[in-house]
Amino acid sequence: MEHEYYMKRCLQLAENGRQNAKLNPMVGAVIVAHDRIIGEGYHVRCGEGHAEVNAFASVRPEDEKLLPEATIYVSLEPCSHYGKTPPCADLIISKGIKRCVCGCVDPFAKVQGRGIQRMRDAGIEVVVGVMEAECLALNRRFITFNALHRPYILLKWAQTANGFISKKDSPLQLSTPVTQMLVHQLRAENEAILVGHTTFLTDHPRLDVRQWSGRNPERIVLSPTMAARKERPEGWTVAATIDEVIAHLYAEKKQSLIVEGGRKTLQAFIERGLWDEIRVETAPIMITEGVAAPHFPTHAHIEKTEYIDGNQIITLCR
Repeated sequence: MEHEYYMKRCLQLAENGRQNAKLNPMVGAVIVAHDRIIGEGYHVRCGEGHAEVNAFASVRPEDEKLLPEATIYVSLEPCSHYGKTPPCADLIISKGIKRCVCGCVDPFAKVQGRGIQRMRDAGIEVVVGVMEAECLALNRRFITFNALHRPYILLKWAQTANGFISKKDSPLQLSTPVTQMLVHQLRAENEAILVGHTTFLTDHPRLDVRQWSGRNPERIVLSPTMAARKERPEGWTVAATIDEVIAHLYAEKKQSLIVEGGRKTLQAFIERGLWDEIRVETAPIMITEGVAAPHFPTHAHIEKTEYIDGNQIITLCR
């Protein structure tokens, strides 16, 4: 339980890097001596100091003498390679830390257990797998991108209580002011967003983060017609196929994609198996006819159910 207590703090700290840590994973670190936190930090921005570096930097001079008796908790295995910063495993060794508790092994090819082994070879006790599921889930975008060589794909739609996403010839407002704001938060946390040709023409979506703080995602319209005509609306990327979208985002090192299109576009991603998460908002209203919502994949399971402003929001994962 002690390990979990401090690992939860690591996860809290790591979340602070959600906006700026990309392309790197979100990581939090906590240094504990005699049941007291003497240092903590997180990976603030890609290219700058990692969580471990910032945690050590926060230790007060009078507490540095405690480091040989201390445990460092890290949500992700400390790196062992030279990138834009030196290896964190070497830093931990140099500080004389007694023990390192890792949430999970880093799946990135340049680490994958090497940091753990380097610390063990130096005589540091290493514990691995504390709150492993939560630590892996925190960086599922980073992991998907590096393991599957494609962005993490989130499908999202709103529907009526009887399963329609729009009227036959016009959009249907189903989100509330609060759930709309949460959609803008979601956009700020992801790097690209996609709609289909029909949604682009009929809804004229802005797909920005005007109700939240953060960067606007790259806006993509999936339209073979516009691609063939070489139409390039200002501020938009045009793609003819899903494969073209995936290849473009991987080449641009963009780790996540939200699909907010209509039924045809959403169903195309589902049928290709190109999804990692599905979020469905259901409003307590009924209409007699309209465009039916996509069919859920048969192997999807509900991860979370929330009720916000009278609407139900379910999150499904594989």
